[in-house]
Amino acid sequence: MLEYVKTILQKVSFDMLLFSKELQKSINWLTENEKVELRVWLNSSFTGEYKAVIKEILDNKAA
Repeated sequence: MLEYVKTILQKVSFDMLLFSKELQKSINWLTENEKVELRVWLNSSFTGEYKAVIKEILDNKAA
């Protein structure tokens, strides 16, 4: 499932709003270990404004 999520996020990364929505949906499907792997991958794959979106979504879901 993690590889599928990565593929989807790469394909929608042209639009930050769509990326945000897909990330929010995707993390509900993943195990805790996959969420950790996803966070590492996201932080190494996306920069700039995406970093803030990623942090906000992942930190809110972890709380």
